[in-house]
Amino acid sequence: MPDKRTHRGPHPEDRRLFAPDQIPLLQKAVSHYSWLLSHGYAQISALKLVGDHFSLDSRQRLAVMRSACTDTQSTLRKQKEISLSNLADRTLLLDGYNILITLEAALSGGVLLIGQDGCIRDLSGLHGTWRKVAETLPAVELAAEILKKLNPKEVLWLLDRPVSNSGRLKALLEDFFKTQNLSWQVEIHQNPDQLLRQTPEPVATSDSAVLDECPCWFNLTREALNHLPPSSLFLIDLSRTDTDTDK
Repeated sequence: MPDKRTHRGPHPEDRRLFAPDQIPLLQKAVSHYSWLLSHGYAQISALKLVGDHFSLDSRQRLAVMRSACTDTQSTLRKQKEISLSNLADRTLLLDGYNILITLEAALSGGVLLIGQDGCIRDLSGLHGTWRKVAETLPAVELAAEILKKLNPKEVLWLLDRPVSNSGRLKALLEDFFKTQNLSWQVEIHQNPDQLLRQTPEPVATSDSAVLDECPCWFNLTREALNHLPPSSLFLIDLSRTDTDTDK
């Protein structure tokens, strides 16, 4: 069935699944899952154990999975995060789909999660294809507004070749940059994550695998959301640490 979505907004059940009375439960589930990961438990079995224990819905389990990490991962990721002042006159590499889809979700009222590592992630998925939605251009404009203030020497947006419509997104981005007199570049690669992990330059992403290996990263999504009215965001903080894993 073709993807006919025009927004990247919330699932019909999200207001119930992520209602205020559910947040303490989800925070505890993230804490338990992170503890299990930190002690060497396999991801799939640990998530099932935690999900069953707290009777979580499939989307709640996805939220827990995307918000959790080991204690070591959380510490190292936070140590490698760089501030705004450290971006001037440097080349910044963007994990294009990762940043764009999260901002699309934010602008359309989709669920956003603050994870144990301080990253903000959404519950959307590409599933092998990308489709332009009503929030696409506003999301690009928001990212560009932040990037221009950072004054990087160069900005490179990286897109995944295996994702359908990457060529269309590349054209959209290049047209926008041209209208704004920006000399930023867009490249399509078979495996952009590999470039993001290996570059000595700062990267903008919330991809866990990239964050664990890249030398430094910038939390572009968090900075962008700081420029939006808090009342417009479906933002859930699951970063709180609950050390009581016996309950």
